[in-house]
Amino acid sequence: MLEGQQDISVVGEAADGAEATQLVERLQPNVLVVDIMMGGMNGIEVTRYVKKLSPKTRVVVLSMHADEGYVMEALRAGAKAYVLKDSIADDLLHAIREAVLGRRYLSPPLSEYVIEGYLQKQEGTALKPHERLTVREREVLHMLAQGMSNSEIAARLSVSRRTVEVHRANVMHKLGLHNQVQLLRYAIEAGIVPPGK
Repeated sequence: MLEGQQDISVVGEAADGAEATQLVERLQPNVLVVDIMMGGMNGIEVTRYVKKLSPKTRVVVLSMHADEGYVMEALRAGAKAYVLKDSIADDLLHAIREAVLGRRYLSPPLSEYVIEGYLQKQEGTALKPHERLTVREREVLHMLAQGMSNSEIAARLSVSRRTVEVHRANVMHKLGLHNQVQLLRYAIEAGIVPPGK
């Protein structure tokens, strides 16, 4: 899709976060499109790293998650745009073109006004329990709620099974949960996964 655009040239592709940062360092692209859930370094970690490594590179985050916690962290990390995977293809193209111009773009139904409100929340404002999780813990929460095993999650994130177990324990502790049923109920009630998943 991108290669078919006259004003866009694809200069590189990466299989994971570490490879993406190496390519950015070498190629210094105008725009980097990252998936929020990547093996090794996740998209938000890559965004933070790229902002230091290549400040002129604008980052567009692609995600299936409309959860405000992900959006907030991506914007705070320095992303210029946040595009939902179920958006129309034109959204990604528009996001890239806006990012090149230094403007922010958020896929509908995300709205600039709502996101700005989240970014300007006072320190003392109460956060939802899952908003206190790290990005990696949130990734693990999403996958656990979808019924994935520790081994499946480890393979998906390119980390050890033990690392997933630590993240899982942290998630359960921070959310005050004791078993998989409670975790699934929490995920549905918080809108992390829709009912019936």
